[in-house]
Amino acid sequence: MTSRAPGTTFSRKNYRLSTEPEKSKVAGIVNSKLLNDYLHRIFPIADGTQPTAAYRKHLSFQNLQEHVERLLAEDAVSEDGQDQGVEGRLGPSTVVLDHTSGFEGLLLVDDDLLGVIGHSNFGSIRATTCVYKGKWIYEVLISSQGLMQIGWCTLNCRFNQEEGVGDTPDSYAYDGNRVRKWNVTTTNYGKSWAAGDIVSCLIDLDEGSISFCLNGVSLGTAFDNISRGSGMAYFPAISLSFKESVAFNFGSRPLRYPVEGYRPLQDKPAADLAKAQKLLGYLKNVIHTGIDVTEGKLVEREASTWQLQGEPTVLITLAHIFNSFAPLMCKVYLVEDVLMNFLLSILEGGGPVEAHPLIQQLLDLMWLLMEDYEVHECLKQLLMSLLRAYRFSPIVPDLGLQIHYLRLTIAILKHEKSRKYLLHNVLFDVLRSVVFFYIKSPLRVEEAGLQELIPTTWWPNRFNKEGKESKEIKDETAEERLRRRAYERGCQRLKKRIEVVEELQVQILKLLLNNKDHGGGGASRYIFLNKFRKFLQENASNRGNLTVLCPPEYMVCFLHRLISALKHYWDEYNMKNPLAMSSEDAYVPPQLFYNGKVDYFDLQRLGGLLSHLKKTLKDELASKANILIDPAELQAVTMDDLDEDEESAVSTAQRPAAALAIGGALARPSWLSSPTLGRANRFLSTAAVSLMTPRRSPGALEKVKVRTLNMEQRTEEDIEGSHGNEGLLLGRPAEEPEQPITENSLLEILDGIVMMYNLSVHQQLGKRRDIHDELVKSQKVFSEKLNHLSRRLAWINVTIYSKEKMLDIYWLLRVCIRTIEHGDRIGSLFAFMPEFYLSVAMNSYSALKNYFSPVNSMEELPGYEETLTHLAAILAKHFADSRIVGTDIRDSLMQALASYVCYPHSLRAVERIPELQRISMMKNLLAPYEQRPWAQTNWILVRLWRGCGFGYRYTRLPHLLKTKPEDANLPSLQKPCPSTLLQRHMADLLRSDREMAPSFLNSVLNQLNWAFSEFIGMIQEIQQAAERLERNFVDSRQLKVCATCFDLSVSLLRVLEMTVTLAPEIFLDWSRPSSELLLRRLAQLLNQVLNRVTAERNLFDRVVNLRLPGLESVDHYPILVAVTGILVRLLVDTDFQGAERATAVLLADPCFQLRSIQYLLGNTEPLVLGMASASADKKHFSLQSYTDYISQEELAKVEQMLGHLSEESKQAAASTLPTSEEDLCPICYAHPISAVFKPCSHKSCKACINQHLMNNKDCFFCKATITGVDDYMKPATS
Repeated sequence: MTSRAPGTTFSRKNYRLSTEPEKSKVAGIVNSKLLNDYLHRIFPIADGTQPTAAYRKHLSFQNLQEHVERLLAEDAVSEDGQDQGVEGRLGPSTVVLDHTSGFEGLLLVDDDLLGVIGHSNFGSIRATTCVYKGKWIYEVLISSQGLMQIGWCTLNCRFNQEEGVGDTPDSYAYDGNRVRKWNVTTTNYGKSWAAGDIVSCLIDLDEGSISFCLNGVSLGTAFDNISRGSGMAYFPAISLSFKESVAFNFGSRPLRYPVEGYRPLQDKPAADLAKAQKLLGYLKNVIHTGIDVTEGKLVEREASTWQLQGEPTVLITLAHIFNSFAPLMCKVYLVEDVLMNFLLSILEGGGPVEAHPLIQQLLDLMWLLMEDYEVHECLKQLLMSLLRAYRFSPIVPDLGLQIHYLRLTIAILKHEKSRKYLLHNVLFDVLRSVVFFYIKSPLRVEEAGLQELIPTTWWPNRFNKEGKESKEIKDETAEERLRRRAYERGCQRLKKRIEVVEELQVQILKLLLNNKDHGGGGASRYIFLNKFRKFLQENASNRGNLTVLCPPEYMVCFLHRLISALKHYWDEYNMKNPLAMSSEDAYVPPQLFYNGKVDYFDLQRLGGLLSHLKKTLKDELASKANILIDPAELQAVTMDDLDEDEESAVSTAQRPAAALAIGGALARPSWLSSPTLGRANRFLSTAAVSLMTPRRSPGALEKVKVRTLNMEQRTEEDIEGSHGNEGLLLGRPAEEPEQPITENSLLEILDGIVMMYNLSVHQQLGKRRDIHDELVKSQKVFSEKLNHLSRRLAWINVTIYSKEKMLDIYWLLRVCIRTIEHGDRIGSLFAFMPEFYLSVAMNSYSALKNYFSPVNSMEELPGYEETLTHLAAILAKHFADSRIVGTDIRDSLMQALASYVCYPHSLRAVERIPELQRISMMKNLLAPYEQRPWAQTNWILVRLWRGCGFGYRYTRLPHLLKTKPEDANLPSLQKPCPSTLLQRHMADLLRSDREMAPSFLNSVLNQLNWAFSEFIGMIQEIQQAAERLERNFVDSRQLKVCATCFDLSVSLLRVLEMTVTLAPEIFLDWSRPSSELLLRRLAQLLNQVLNRVTAERNLFDRVVNLRLPGLESVDHYPILVAVTGILVRLLVDTDFQGAERATAVLLADPCFQLRSIQYLLGNTEPLVLGMASASADKKHFSLQSYTDYISQEELAKVEQMLGHLSEESKQAAASTLPTSEEDLCPICYAHPISAVFKPCSHKSCKACINQHLMNNKDCFFCKATITGVDDYMKPATS
């Protein structure tokens, strides 16, 4: 604007208005009389009286500016008083948080100094303005519902990391987290708050009272008789714990819940507000007034039909209005109070947004008649106000408020130029636009109207008459059936209301994903794509910093809406291009992972770091994908890695010093839990200095290296490709079909969706169990709480766990499976795939299986069996894939496979995969346990065997049946479901591969020796601690490790039992190499375990009888039945020759004691005289006591084995001749010398030398390399 003085020329943009008389006769401008009538209609005098002499002349465009300025000057509110001090208030007229001296602890403060996030144990901050007289109010927007104390304090209050507002004299606070009020002492007060609530803090210094309101509802007087008088002035203040966040409204925006008689701390801009409302009235007059040129009169028009069709008279009139209106629309208070309310009123008539084109017309006018910077600021403030209003609106039964704000957002985003500006500069850069896709869950169901919507509550009764949980599904009574159906009808009513909101949210994303609006730059979709990728980068790069991440509850809703919008455009493209794939067959082609067109930041690839893969697989890239890696780029990558490491080290070292800079602007992340929905910019730290101590000036800011995202510069051609350029699909491998999939941009969005699920969505889905578990606990106790939680659960089931949301997650699972399968076909280049694809495949299956029941069942999903089989094939193949190097992802694959084989439906899926893949899986499971994590492998083999072993048909151990498991859904607590098919594969592999069996079994025996030895050592320490006279506490971690070693020992014994049963010849066919040695080692370990566990009054007995928490699984039964199973298979369930060999080896072991075998059936040795009375009442262990777990046939075999060993041991004792010490093996002193070494001629028994040679070729004694071993026969003596 060059000038606004009357009678001079002024300009706005390219439109110029001249005062020269001849200009009034421009074609299109109406005659002077009609123009005068029109302008008087548009710009009436406020009181409606006859105009004064100064206004008697005709109005024309030459004097209109003067007329408008006089109208605006009338009744203008003087702001002189606002610049001076207001009685009862001290401080700046613009009230903000005191970021220079009024805080304690570590805090993050927004750019506008109104939002704050706690970054320490209990930080405190106050405002810059205080009050000492009158009635005052301010509002706090609650962004997180954690520990905070909000209220008032005086200048003399001193806070620290433990004491905040309300913990000192003359400070008063309300805490909605604990539902209490605080002033040195604390009492119950108010209601609990939730994220999205607004707390009003009121102080009446005339009466001396403080009160609070929650969402406009008074909580009553909290404090009265507060200190007043000379020197007593109260500041708004807050104390909040780590990660908690709020935003203050002292009056810079209209109060959401004003209270009559109370004044906001910051005065509203009354003069500007009066002008803006008057100008808005003139704008409305233009909209409702039409000019009938033919009739020469003015006519009334409907606002819905108004259009600016190039009428010069109307356009020039609007230019005069916007000349004054535009500068006012840059102020946040006026945008929210005037413009947003006006636009919302346009949509109040209902109907689709398209039925209200006036908003589009108004946006056209804004871009035409306002300066660019004014439009930009106005749109930014308008979207911020809309986002704030949406987030902090209470949940009403029909969700009308949320729907209202979303409809206006859609109307604004339908305007192409506005949409592109907001995408470029606001939605992801300034605002937290993901909030638009979130539907918050009501904490108080009565306020959300859920009682009326769901009048009848229901929950399946899983308890018997004694109050214990029952797994049996009971038949419903007629009353229960009626309640359930009424509850389900209520849930359907709720679902329909929420679906309205969800559809509006999807409409917003469809607008942002529009790729047909090429006018004025690139299409919206490509702007969104670059911003979306940067959003993912910020969340992936700050996973350890919770205050920087987008909250996971927002991510869940954003993911579902984005899937819906993506499917819409995917299927739309498929309809136009029938050869393309449908969304049901969607996957991400593997070339995206290695061609460099999509940035995966620093996320781990399956084969390791990207720089490493580029070096090691550059030849494969060239041959398979025709992608050449420039050697200079490899060098640059290496140097960049070094620079980043050095920079990281420097910045880490400097960070504590830099954190002391008060109010310093660090390189700000784009996603903070910003209560004002913007970005937090200032980092405040007190470093243990008291709140009111003046701070030193800010020091030099640390230099922060920011990695620029080159994705920002990508164009549509870079993404979609053209004229032979494949865009994102550059480098298609030969294994990948030529069939078009869909638009390249949609593939990148799909890739981003998978990444989103991996970043935080899966963890958030698991939180539903919190309400579920609380509901189950409440079922027996509180009927009122049960009803409350049942309605809350209905809301969550509809918004997060509905059938439609489940189908979204299932679709995502299938996308990941197809992507992994396509990537697997390209050989070594599979290593470029990001790890999160495998993680999402495993986690999404887990979510479908665990998180969506009992409302929805995975078995009902289309193609469920086939999907399970495909996932089983992926787990079976890749858990030992050499192309995958990350330890964490390999462990995750192993754990997923271990969980998979615990459930019948998923185990059957493993059995359905191709035979070669099954055999390969079993071969990998039978690899030696050394040099790899073996516990999960062993667990998988045990699960395949459970249900077939001796006494191994139990779900829970017999002595634990009376206790309740922490989680009955754990894989370890599932019913046995053995796989005879996989057992057969294992037996075939062990029989056919003569090298595999010895190496596998030796590793199992080694681990058993280690695990049981560790267990014995630990229980010795536990026993010693328990026997001390002083009070001792055994470390719970030590108990847990001890129990783990015991469980590992039992599971290793079960694997040995499985091997002996499936392929006994490995131990008993001595024509096989190492068979005799394996049998001797097995016998030695079995005797060691039996002796330790069965000795009378031994260490094991004493520790078991202590029944320490953490050692619940340690008992005689699991380990003794495992040993018994092996002995029965070797001595009874085999041919005569095998039984003879096993018997001979077992009896030859010096540790063998017949008493240990007798112990199994409760037969003990005769007690020493004098000890009988002490042990007479003791109940001895016996397998015969476990008839529910051990069959009569199995018991008969144990008795047969005992009889056989008793007879054989008598014969062996009678035939054994005494051996002199000189003839005993000098290594073990248990067996006679039977082997001589070549070439050194040293001697030992065969058992010792054979075991030694498995790991070492050097002689025991002289360290010479042994080349051979011969039998040794003692020479005859004369």
